[in-house]
Amino acid sequence: MKAEIENNQTLPTNKPITATKKGDDSKMKNEQNTTQPTTDTAPPANDKIEMLPVSKLEDFKSHPFNVMENEGFHKLMDSIKENGILIPAIARPKGDSYELIAGHRRKAVCEKLGINSMPVIIRDMTDEQSVIYMVDSNVQRENILPSEKAFAYKMKMDALKRQGQRSDLTSSSVATKSQSGGANSTSTPVARKTRGKETAEIIGEAAGESKDQVRRYIRLTELNPQLLKLVDEGKIGLRPAVELSFLTKPHQKLLLSVMESEQSTPSLAQAQKLKLYSLEGMLDESKVTSLIQQQKPNQQEYIKISCEKVRTLMKRDMSIKAIEELVFVAISDYQRKLQKQRSGNAR
Repeated sequence: MKAEIENNQTLPTNKPITATKKGDDSKMKNEQNTTQPTTDTAPPANDKIEMLPVSKLEDFKSHPFNVMENEGFHKLMDSIKENGILIPAIARPKGDSYELIAGHRRKAVCEKLGINSMPVIIRDMTDEQSVIYMVDSNVQRENILPSEKAFAYKMKMDALKRQGQRSDLTSSSVATKSQSGGANSTSTPVARKTRGKETAEIIGEAAGESKDQVRRYIRLTELNPQLLKLVDEGKIGLRPAVELSFLTKPHQKLLLSVMESEQSTPSLAQAQKLKLYSLEGMLDESKVTSLIQQQKPNQQEYIKISCEKVRTLMKRDMSIKAIEELVFVAISDYQRKLQKQRSGNAR
């Protein structure tokens, strides 16, 4: 029997990988789908598939992606419960055990269902290769939190730097480009394919993001964990969060305190002012409070009325301003009528 592996090659094996039903299993495979990395990380020549004890699989060090028991997790659980694991995980040898590179959710499902072993592609990888593969196989999943992207992009950028392929800095407003190797260059295939590109651009191409967006996400790693949680919860937008990431740690803590007491979060304009005050060493509690208390445009309430509906009740050639004034007069008259009725009922 042959088992498909993630690099589109096939390897012979005498061990059954899954117990699947007859017929088209594309839907089942889709439920267990993992994203294919778009960068070369390691040659697959020595790949092999084995059924490994789940207890021998260690989570990837500093794995930035959370395994949450959400709807997708339960769909995966139902698929594995019914069909087995259709797509092997990927791990690299680590002493007497293995470090999991791709397949953390599948491992979690196995633990939840009491499954003791799972199919794994064993692949020799360097630290840098494993980080790149781990990030690329996860970043295009649905419902990834901003904090997950932030630390994943940061890990990949650091890995690329350690490989000696890049030298630009994430905080730089104008990123530098790598130098082309000479005739005796010993750069790797990945380096040759990406030569002349910025690190953020390489990461963005793999994840479907612009290089500027990659830099924004990486800036989030400078945020206080509580502020970052608010970003994940959608209470602070990405752009304001990037500006807040430039605040010193004490200033971020001060901001959190004021936000909690005022029950408000800063807009982009307010975050930009907070950043400026912090960088100039002028930020204090009074300035933070004053800024946070300012009314934001999205906090102003509006009543929208269809213009066509209103025009059916008045002259067609009335201006918008005249209609607005008339509506206000009509509401005022209606209010006075209600007050008169209440006074009459009270007698």
